[in-house]
Amino acid sequence: MLLCLDVVPVTAQVSFGSPERINDNWKFVLNDIKDAQQPAFDDQPWQHIDLPHDWSVKGQLSQRLFSGTGYLPGGIGWYRKTIHIPLEKQGDKVYLYFEGVYNRSEVFINGQSLGLRPNGYISFMYDATPYVEYGKDNVIAVRVDHSRSADSRWYTGSGIYRNVWLVYANPIHIAQWGVFAYPQVNKGDGTLHVETEIENGSTQQTRLVVRHELISPEGKTIARTSNNLTVSARQKSIVKSALKVNRPDLWDLDAPNLYELKTTVLQNGKTIDETTTTTGFRTFTFDPDKGFALNGKSMKMKGVCIHHDAGVLGGAVPREVWKNRLLTLKEIGCNAIRTSHNPQAPDLYELCDELGMLVLNEAFDEWEFAKRKWLEGWNVGTPGFEGAFDFFEEWGEMDLADMVRRDRNHPSVFAWSIGNEVDYPNDPYSHPVLDGGGSTGFTQPIFGGYKKDAPDAMRLGAIAKRLVAVVKKYDPTRPTTAGLAGVAMSNETEYPAAIDIAGYNYTESMYASDHQKYPNRVIYGSENRHDMNAWKAVADNDFIFGQFLWTGIDFLGEAGRWPSRGSSAGLLNLAGFIKPRGYYRQSLWAEKPVAYIGTYPTPGKVDHSRITDVWALLEAENPINLREERAPSMEAFPVWNYDEGRSIRVVCYSNAAKARLELNGKEVGATKEYDANTGIIFWDIPFQAGKLEVIGLDVNNKEIVRHAINTSRRPEKLTLLSVDKEIDKNKGVTRIVIRIEDENSIPVVTANDEITCQIIGPGRLLGLEAGNQQDMGVYTDNRQNAFRGVLLAYIQADGDAGEIRIRFSSPWLKPIETIVRAK
Repeated sequence: MLLCLDVVPVTAQVSFGSPERINDNWKFVLNDIKDAQQPAFDDQPWQHIDLPHDWSVKGQLSQRLFSGTGYLPGGIGWYRKTIHIPLEKQGDKVYLYFEGVYNRSEVFINGQSLGLRPNGYISFMYDATPYVEYGKDNVIAVRVDHSRSADSRWYTGSGIYRNVWLVYANPIHIAQWGVFAYPQVNKGDGTLHVETEIENGSTQQTRLVVRHELISPEGKTIARTSNNLTVSARQKSIVKSALKVNRPDLWDLDAPNLYELKTTVLQNGKTIDETTTTTGFRTFTFDPDKGFALNGKSMKMKGVCIHHDAGVLGGAVPREVWKNRLLTLKEIGCNAIRTSHNPQAPDLYELCDELGMLVLNEAFDEWEFAKRKWLEGWNVGTPGFEGAFDFFEEWGEMDLADMVRRDRNHPSVFAWSIGNEVDYPNDPYSHPVLDGGGSTGFTQPIFGGYKKDAPDAMRLGAIAKRLVAVVKKYDPTRPTTAGLAGVAMSNETEYPAAIDIAGYNYTESMYASDHQKYPNRVIYGSENRHDMNAWKAVADNDFIFGQFLWTGIDFLGEAGRWPSRGSSAGLLNLAGFIKPRGYYRQSLWAEKPVAYIGTYPTPGKVDHSRITDVWALLEAENPINLREERAPSMEAFPVWNYDEGRSIRVVCYSNAAKARLELNGKEVGATKEYDANTGIIFWDIPFQAGKLEVIGLDVNNKEIVRHAINTSRRPEKLTLLSVDKEIDKNKGVTRIVIRIEDENSIPVVTANDEITCQIIGPGRLLGLEAGNQQDMGVYTDNRQNAFRGVLLAYIQADGDAGEIRIRFSSPWLKPIETIVRAK
């Protein structure tokens, strides 16, 4: 099977009418209040909040809560907001558009229910026109029911955690997500095909003109077309157009060129609706033998899976935060994102379009039956079985359709995943192949053997076919896929054949055998470990087009036993700082020369009576068997503080051909060649205080890169490592990184001092995050302990222009101040 597919563009989130974001000045209560939807209800005692809002992350961590969702609370909450609908808007349609509400929401206006939406990750819209009072105040109320707070295997958040829009529109307008543009590129020239869906909400048939203009990255109009269209009363109709483009600039990872498609609807020569869709030209192919090619160039996807939270911010993550995280991942060498395991915020896709990152867009983590949800720690104790399965039959196809229609125009999105690990053996589906023996390839039962009373795995194929049909209805240009957890079991069903490209979760051992057994199957790693062997299975096989590491960023939930906020599987920690394993991955993936050194006591050569607090800290976070030799670690931290003479292992992650180690300017580690089996060079040397430096060399022994760490003295001062000095006054966000240093401005990596943030001016503190998954303290005040010597502060403008003065202080350390201008 050879799939040849062309790029598709970005659709604006509200693709018609006049949208207004209505995030400010809501009222909120965490309680299920009777009649709270009624306009006359007294909400004066309620909390004043702005959206996006995640109430779970504002709660108190508690061991009595559930590990799967990060030991944070759920519950039932109500939101209310009063909006004035001007009298001159009478005759217009009025819509409310929600980018995401977690979960089981019901929206009201003026006491009337507009509808329910159980899925917490799907964007949705309601027509409020029948209940709107023009020229008066109108009350929006939203009930959010996350009382089933153990309904996920990871942290979800709770509430209206994404943007909300009020949309005014002519009764005759472009349908929501109604512009679908898909280019073809042939011999360097492009054709942009456009399907435009028009909704006639009037009582009369109407004749219209639909006009398209394509604007180049330089801002020039380079193509125009228009079509006549007749739409019957109370009906929808689609018109197809095509715009020719000579030698378009292609969207690529290094040059993500974007065009704008302006769509205008005219009635009797008058504009009644218009929208702008961002688009780009590119092609990609998937080949079962040769893998993936973007714009005709073969490449490997160096991908990561990500969840949607950002530590202290929970699920309400500002665009600026996602931009920083994606840029950091790209710096490491990452070029692809998997939205595990649900549609994410619109900002993420738009940023991937702008920055040049491929996206595997995923819909579901479970279908018709619940998976295990760990309550007392990952894989510990008796699991729960709450989840989203109970509304899958009623809502699953609609949710999938809405995800595809919302995101089908993003050039970054290359495939649609209909599920993650829904085929996990005996969780819940089972099949006789799990008993092993015969021709199964297994000498003994696996995953506990066949469970006769469990759901039959043969059901997977039928459901997959149904979901694939939904995707193809709304986007025939991209492949469908899924993350298969039980490949051996699923191979006995129609599931893998129902999808276009097959994702294998943690089953690199089956790549070669399945490639031979199913020669037309396109295979890739949809979820993978961080070790070298998992990467070599991709790099050494042309037929495997990429991998997606679990995970790109640490996340809340899927936590271990208390104390644990979440998973530490990421290349970045909760604050978005690169971890040692991130630098290791950079040495495997990055194109530029890189080098990093970290340390730990030499395994097998440790005097346990002399273990210092420094090593105790590192050992607690990165257990290493001190009694046995072992392979060099991917988690060596940049610490050079030990007892004099102690044997220390210095670990180097580099893509240089060779590396040399120096201490205080003198060579202490002989030049060693890159180890292709581990990707790691290391030396065991006695500790001596000073500057430890690695020098990366090319094959001709020419220096190409170096990295140094230094022995630090006691903490002396706070320093600003980075800060955005100007932000948008309308809720712009700055990230401020504070580092603890000694008197010589050397970072004190082992410092964990408590730091206090104080703000004067038109700004507020969104949160302080250090990335420590074991810190179960309070995250809702203005104080937080540093972790590995650093702390991140999120400061948001409150709507007014002016100077925001921010001061950070800590007992016994010199404070630091900065000014951020809100403009």
